[in-house]
Amino acid sequence: MEAASERQDMSPQDRGALARMVMQLLDHWNLTTMDQAMLLGLAATNRGTLTRYRKGEPIGTSRDQYERVGHLLAIHKNLRLLFPKNRDLAYRWMSTRNKAFNNLTPVEVIKEWGFAGLLMVRSYLDHTRGL
Repeated sequence: MEAASERQDMSPQDRGALARMVMQLLDHWNLTTMDQAMLLGLAATNRGTLTRYRKGEPIGTSRDQYERVGHLLAIHKNLRLLFPKNRDLAYRWMSTRNKAFNNLTPVEVIKEWGFAGLLMVRSYLDHTRGL
């Protein structure tokens, strides 16, 4: 991840593009609004912030949210590289039960473990790719 100073140096336009990008990803993953908020570290009822991000309001500069977005985009990159010819599988993977996670979905792992769960999912995919 980038240093805090680099994160704060991102222009509002860049942070707005980042917000739109991650919201589009969460839509591709076909997640509920509550799950989208949870993945971003927001309250489950915080639909307003999700709507603002969809419109391009800059993503917050908090380290937690910025790192979550980075990990979510890295998960997406891993999935696209692992399943280059099957975009549907790449988008469905986050909601598919996985033996590696005790038959939980990756989204359920993140719900149960929070930020640590997000790191577990990313680490699993990094390892699967041989990183």
